[in-house]
Order: sequence, then C-alpha cells, then structure tokens
Amino acid sequence: MKKVLVIGGSKGIGKAIIKNLQGSCELINISRSEPVEFLDKIQHFSCDVLADELPDLEQLDALIYCPGSINLKPLNRLTETDFKNDFEINVLGAVRVIQKYSKILKSGQDPSVVLFSSVAVKMGMPFHASIAVAKAGVEALVRTMGAEFAPHIRFNAIAPTITDTGLADKLLRNDIMKEKMRDRHPMKSYLQPDDVAEMVEFLVSEKSKRISGQIMELDCGIVSFKL
Repeated sequence: MKKVLVIGGSKGIGKAIIKNLQGSCELINISRSEPVEFLDKIQHFSCDVLADELPDLEQLDALIYCPGSINLKPLNRLTETDFKNDFEINVLGAVRVIQKYSKILKSGQDPSVVLFSSVAVKMGMPFHASIAVAKAGVEALVRTMGAEFAPHIRFNAIAPTITDTGLADKLLRNDIMKEKMRDRHPMKSYLQPDDVAEMVEFLVSEKSKRISGQIMELDCGIVSFKL
C-alpha cells in the first residue's frame, strides 16, 4: 500500500482527495485544521507549511500539495502584498515541502508529486493577474522539477476550472450564478471536488507511471473549445 502525503486535506479538494484515497493508500495529512471525519483513518499533523517546521517522515511514495487561493481583483486594486501572498501559498509552500521530502520520495515506490495550477494561466481572464502569475510559477516548477528528478520522481499538475469548494463561494453563491457558470463551459458543467480527486488518484497510481512534467487540464471544455 502506497504512503501518500496530502498537504491541505482538511477541506475542499484536499478533503475529497483523502476521501477518495483512504481505502487504497496509507495517508498522512498536514494542515492547520484537522480533517475531523478522517482522523481515525489517517495520520495527521497540525502545521502551517509556510511558517512551521515540517514533520520528519521515514517513508513516502507520493506528495500532493493542495493549498491555493482565489484572489480576484482588478489590477489597480491588487497590492504588491497580494502578489507576494499568492506566490507564497501556491509556489513557495510547494517548494518548501518538495525540498523537505524529496530525499525520502526518491526511495519510494513509483514516487510522484501532484501540484495544482489553474485554467487562468492559459485563458487570460480579467481580475486574475495575481493568481495566474502564481499558478504559472507552479507549472514552471512542475516541468523543471520533472526534469531535475527524472527518472526518480514524477511531477505533474492539475489545472482545474472553477470547482465547487469554499474558495469559490463568491463565484457560486446562488443558483443564478451557478447556472451562468455552467453555461460558460462547453460541457455545461463545472467541477466538483471528486472530479479532481479522481485525476489525482490516477496521477499517483502506477497507471500514470510514464507521465511526468504534464499539466492536466480539467476544464469542462472552457480552454480547449471555442463554440
């Protein structure tokens, strides 16, 4: 059974990942809040990955970094601090955990790392300057680390469209907004956390053992199609 570390598994996509993998993997979670409903089934460390000392682990086969942000403002309202905070959450936090655990990952079973980007990197969406810049950094990190650690550790990222989590509450706060969001996508839907968790399961499994340095777009057609 693979040993998988999830960073940020107490809510949203991270919580869905733990729910999806709990029967097939030995799970470790690091987050500031506890994933209460899974505490009897996983190993949990309460920790802020940006500020606290990361726990030592003896074995690891996969690392999934879930922390992210949705900071949507016009450029003239974005501060330098906004850009720094988004970059720190999305990129520097990932760098920190990769640096901490890469040595034991290299000794793991088909080891892999999964990070998260966004469709905003390719789409050029208004009000997304800060988050798009940060997520572009994630994509660059995936390709660079995939090359640097080949063939020992695989690195991939998922670039989802809007997903129905707490981070997206302001964009999906009523039925009218939800319907408009569905209509924006050629497949007439947006993502649920379980949709993303299933892609994560694939990327940490042996079924993807020849895949590294890739950005997997879960876009409901919004990037891929123009209808």
